[in-house]
This record gives sequence, C-alpha cells and structure tokens, in this order.
Amino acid sequence: MRETTTKYFNRFRATFGSFTAGQKAVVVVGGAAVLLAGFLVFQWASAPTYAPLYSNLSSEDAAAVVEELDASGTAYELADGGTTIMVPQDAVYPTRIRLSGQGLPADTEAGGYSILDDQGISTSEFQEQTDFKRAMEGELDNTIEAIDGVNTAVVHLAIPQKDVFTSEQDPTTASVLVGTSPGRTLSAEQVQAIVHLVASSVDGLEPDDVTVADATGKVLSAPGGSAASDASARTQQEAAVQEAMHTKLQAMLDQVVGPGNATVQVTATLDFDKQTTETLDYQPDEVVPALTESAQQETYTSADGTGTATNGVVGTDGQTEVGTTGANGASDYNSSSSSRTNGVDTVRSTVESTPGAIETLHVGVVLDSATTQAIAAADIENLVTSTVGINARRGDTVSVVQMPFDRTAADAAAAELAAAADAEAAAGRQDLYQKAALGGAVLLMLLLAWFQARRRAKKREQRATMIVEQVTAERQALAAAAPAELAAAEPEENETDLMREELVQIIDRQPDEVADLLRGWLAEKSA
Repeated sequence: MRETTTKYFNRFRATFGSFTAGQKAVVVVGGAAVLLAGFLVFQWASAPTYAPLYSNLSSEDAAAVVEELDASGTAYELADGGTTIMVPQDAVYPTRIRLSGQGLPADTEAGGYSILDDQGISTSEFQEQTDFKRAMEGELDNTIEAIDGVNTAVVHLAIPQKDVFTSEQDPTTASVLVGTSPGRTLSAEQVQAIVHLVASSVDGLEPDDVTVADATGKVLSAPGGSAASDASARTQQEAAVQEAMHTKLQAMLDQVVGPGNATVQVTATLDFDKQTTETLDYQPDEVVPALTESAQQETYTSADGTGTATNGVVGTDGQTEVGTTGANGASDYNSSSSSRTNGVDTVRSTVESTPGAIETLHVGVVLDSATTQAIAAADIENLVTSTVGINARRGDTVSVVQMPFDRTAADAAAAELAAAADAEAAAGRQDLYQKAALGGAVLLMLLLAWFQARRRAKKREQRATMIVEQVTAERQALAAAAPAELAAAEPEENETDLMREELVQIIDRQPDEVADLLRGWLAEKSA
C-alpha cells in the first residue's frame, strides 16, 4: 500500500513538475477554489438549525436568559426585537430544563391570575377587587396577543361598584390598545373578534361598551358602534359589488371586442335600510257572509182586535218584549231584535328585508371607435343590460359610447417594457458569453496541459524504450562474447516491463541526469 501511494505521488509530482508556470497557476487556483467551495458547503451543512427557546419575553427576562446563556457558552440568536431567543434545535429542551431550575424566565410582566397567588388572609376587600381586575386585564392581554399580527395588547376594565339599593347601575366598559407588527393592520373581523372576546370574558360587559384603538391612536371600534366604521363597511360592500360586476362585464367585453378595446365602469348604490312588511289577508269561506247581521220581529195577538199598549220590559237575553192588554184583557204583543258579527279567516304575514339590496345601478361602457366600428352600440347596451340585470323602474341606467382611445401612455409603457426585456436579454446573453468564454479558456488550458503532459509522457516512454534497447543490445553483445555465463541472465518479458517502470521512475526523479546519459550514449554511438 505504501509503495503504491509513493508511486502515485511520484507520478503526480512528476506530472505537475512538467507543467508550465501558467498551467501550475491554473491547477493551484482551481484546487484552492474547489477546497474553498467544499469548506463552505461543509460549513453550511454543519451549521446548527436554530429554534425558538422563548418568545414574547419581557426585557428583564430576556436580559436574564441571555446572561445565563453567555455564562454557559450556549450559542443563541435574538429575533423579534429581542423578545424571542433562538438556540440550536437540539439544545432547546435541555436549555429550557436548565433555565427552569434557575427560575428563568421569571415572567415578571405576565400578570394574569398569578397575581391572586400572593393574596393572604389580611388582604382587604378593595385589594381583592383591584387584584382581580388586574388579573383579568393581564389574562386578556395575553389572550389578545395570541392573535396573528398583534405584538402587544393592553386592556383596561372599568367595573363600577355594585350597589344593592340602587336599581340602575353604571355599565361596565373596557378599552383595548393593540400594537401590531410592522406593516400589518387588523382587519374588521379581527377587531370584532377582540371586541367579542373581551365582552364575553367580563361579566356584565356588552360588545357596544368596548373601545379598541391601535398604537397610532386610530379608533378601530367605539362604544355604540362607530359611524365611521359603519360607513367604511358600507363602502367596502359597495366596492365589492361594483368590482364583481366590473370583472364580469370586462371579461365579457374582452371576448366580444378584444382585450384593450373596451372599458367599463360600474356604480352601485346599496340600500342598507332594514324594512319590515306586515300583511293581513282575509280568507273567505265558500259562502261569503256579511261581517254583521241584525234581525227584528214583532208579534201581536188580540181577541177582539183592540187594546192599549203598555210599557215594555227588557229581557235578560237582550231582546225587548212589549205586551199590551185589551179591554177584555185577552190581547198580547211581542217585539224582538237581534244582531250578530260573523268571523272571517285571516292570515297575517311579516316579511323582513335584509340590508344590502341594490338600490340603483349605473353602468358606463366606452368602446374604441378605431377597432369597434363594425359593432353596434345598441347590441352592447342590450348585452350589458341582460348581464347585470338593469331595472329601469328603479332608476338603473346604461350608457354605451364609441370614441377613440388615447394609447400614448400604453404604447410608451409597452416600449419601455420591450426595451427593458431587450436589455435584460442582452445582459443575460452577455453574461452567458462571459461564462462560456471563461469555461472555454479553462477547458483550453486543461486540454493544453493534458496534451503537454501526454507529450512529455510519450517522450519519457521513448527515452525509456531507448534505454531498454540500449541495455538489451549491450547484454546481447556481452552474451555473444560469453554466452554461457550470461544465458541465465537473459531477462524475461516480465523483467523487461519491471525494468521499464523502474527506468520511468528514474527519468521522473532525475530527468537531467538521464538526458546527459542519453547524450553520452548517442555521442558514443555516432563515434
């Protein structure tokens, strides 16, 4: 093994020694570049992967943890403005266990219900209520900070003291101040989530009594509902409806007249009034009776046909009965009346309309007269009317006009884009040419070095062959002079190959001495 290694090392040294100065520089620089690239790849592959050790730390806790990591020699990185500490992934759990044994992090600003752990028997009622309020505020702070995009949150609760002998109590209110990540804003859904989260966590707190503001002082939600917030929500809803109709119409027009030959604008007004309609319908039977009916009946009976009237008496059933007695006392008179109210089947229905219906819709379409002369504006108008459901009774309008488009800006932008694309392509080609030229030069140098080494190897082989032939000739001459003594010394084929390799090694180690020897032999031969 050692001889083989020495053999290859000698060959490499001989080959490298046969290079020119430029070839040696190329080999040295290329080898150094390969070693540097390998070192960088190894360093990148062996670099540890960092994982969060603790997040959302207070400044005191972060300073204490960093000091302990420095003392123990643990590698770490800081992120999120120093509130997050990163350590190598394989050291996360051992480091947490070690720091926990030392009481870190102390969680000095956590608050929450841990405040109640320090209460004793001598704590006053006022202190208990204050600590309870602080604990709720701390828990709400931590809960809101868990929302995506919220870095910090501060909650203040105003809980009035309950009075037993007072029928009306002041409402409980809350204020929330949130600090978002740089470049992030809270959406309306996130603001409503914060409002309902706080309202649901505090007894007696209504969502309308929660105020939410951001770090810039902008009110995101105000008690009783913010008019600005409502207006913004309505504007967003109208914009969404307009955008949906605009997208639909523009896609249709691009298919009809071609892209860039038509533009459309949609203005939609939505009705946000909440309406309730109550309807009362009468359902008649097969025979429709009158709503009220009245009847009156009179009966008179007399033996002789004469008599005098007397005062009537009202009966208990509401009928009036009047009787008269004749001269002989045999006459009789009865009068009765009745009234009745008939019931009719009725159906009462209540319909409540949802806010957000389209109140009016206005659509404007402009066609490029230079490319749409063969298209009738009336056809486009009918197409738009059918597509978005234009209703003339509610005041909807559609306007389609043809006029030339000003394409100066579009042409300039297209020219700039084309120039930028050409410049980028030219830069890419130039970079490719440079890389190809550099690669070709390196390849050419390697080929030249290879050809030079091969030529030198052939020369060495020729020198070795000449030496072998010279030695063989001398031995043959000696064998002719003394054949019996040198017959046993005739080299075999394998001995000749071994001699050749040894001579090649001698030539590699001592090229100058071998050259002088050959010159001497050639001089003797010519003499």
